[in-house]
Amino acid sequence: MILAGIQKNSFIDYPGKISCVLFVSGCNFFCPYCHNSDLAKGKIPAPVTTGEAIAFLESRQGMLEGVVITGGEPLLSPFIEDLCRILKAIGYPVKIDTNGSRPDALERLLDQHLVDFVAMDIKAPLDQYGFFCREPDITDRLKESIRLIMTAAPAYEFRTTCVSPFVDDVSIIAMARAIEGADCYALQKFNPQAVCLNPSFGQETDPALSSESMARLQSLSAAFVRRCLIR
Repeated sequence: MILAGIQKNSFIDYPGKISCVLFVSGCNFFCPYCHNSDLAKGKIPAPVTTGEAIAFLESRQGMLEGVVITGGEPLLSPFIEDLCRILKAIGYPVKIDTNGSRPDALERLLDQHLVDFVAMDIKAPLDQYGFFCREPDITDRLKESIRLIMTAAPAYEFRTTCVSPFVDDVSIIAMARAIEGADCYALQKFNPQAVCLNPSFGQETDPALSSESMARLQSLSAAFVRRCLIR
């Protein structure tokens, strides 16, 4: 398996752990504000073989505390189970970042105890994903991923990138309702300095929300989940 890149140290991608981040290329969503545009397009900007990644991780045992697999959309890869199995075999907790569109693949990982933490992005109210994904039955698959995560994941969080015009008071309540009772909901600030999948996104108006707007979204969401934070 050829990975699209490796970040050898991260203090923020795996909550509570110093981690290594492995990047997988390819995505079935086309979010205009996506910061990993090359990966979303299926490009491999910094190729790393699985063997090279594993050799690095073995050399850092005792220093690193976990591995994050992100993308793109990692659950599209036919090799994701093998990769997770290798990482677990050498002793690393594994975190998967996902858009929730592949509950079948997620279920296989959870059933085999191959992941320790799942982070799922909530882009919009679940019945309004047409702007981000043209696949059929996406709403049902998102709901199934949410169910699996909340009932079977050892640890998890849901997260939303708060960006105008996609996230406002009405939509955030709908998103929070979709994960009602969840352990953690992270509201992420949009980075206006990043290069987006759609290069023209945010050129005419600033899509970033103010600190006051973020605090309001947090207040609205907090009524539905156990913990809501701004990241």
